Amino acid sequence: MVRAKKPARLPTVLTHEEVRSILQHLKGVHWLAGMLLYGSGLRLLECLGLRIKDVDFGYRQIMVREGKGKKDRVTILPFAAAAKLEEHLLIIKRRFEQDLEAGAGHVKLPGALARKCPHANREWAWQWVFPASRHFSDPESGLLFRHHLHESVIQRAVGVHKRMQRTP
Repeated sequence: MVRAKKPARLPTVLTHEEVRSILQHLKGVHWLAGMLLYGSGLRLLECLGLRIKDVDFGYRQIMVREGKGKKDRVTILPFAAAAKLEEHLLIIKRRFEQDLEAGAGHVKLPGALARKCPHANREWAWQWVFPASRHFSDPESGLLFRHHLHESVIQRAVGVHKRMQRTP
């Protein structure tokens, strides 16, 4: 007995015009994340999970940690996004400094790094490029942490534009 083969699922690829149209309607953090997604070839969670130390403005590259297949890779930092990303990071850094003054400013660290470097969770390099707007309290330690933006924030922003295009 021969089993039927499952059809290969092909990814949906947007045309240049579709990408341009989506990016034109996005603002602020949504535009910046969208530009990194399309300009760097990042997947959504790779983009939202970027840390400050993963962005290299000198070489104009982004280090993706534990991407698909748990592999690391390097991709380009789009020229069109570099200046806006630097501005964004200045704003984020001010917020981070305010968090530190308020006794917050912690982020969750990968693997055993929290045990090896107990103060790394309050260092600028380990902060998220796209931090969430609110803190959460860790039930074990009672410390205030920020996570990165939830993927639904960007999905909704792009989805609203797609729905607007379909309606006459």
